[in-house]
Amino acid sequence: MSTKTISITKDVYDMLTMEKGDNESFSDVISRLVRRRSKLSDSFGKWEMTDREIEEFKSELHSMWEEWQV
Repeated sequence: MSTKTISITKDVYDMLTMEKGDNESFSDVISRLVRRRSKLSDSFGKWEMTDREIEEFKSELHSMWEEWQV
């Protein structure tokens, strides 16, 4: 397996160290943390909204948009 050297700040190193298990390498930790994260688009279509929920959602978006434009 090939390797790459990266630079990270001390605070990130400390965070990775806290996440690291006894038998884990830093590569294992980073891989585990990255795999845990998913893209927002992976969730599209997962929540079946009722007509009422859709209308409430649209209404709330409209209200937020109006406030933002002020």
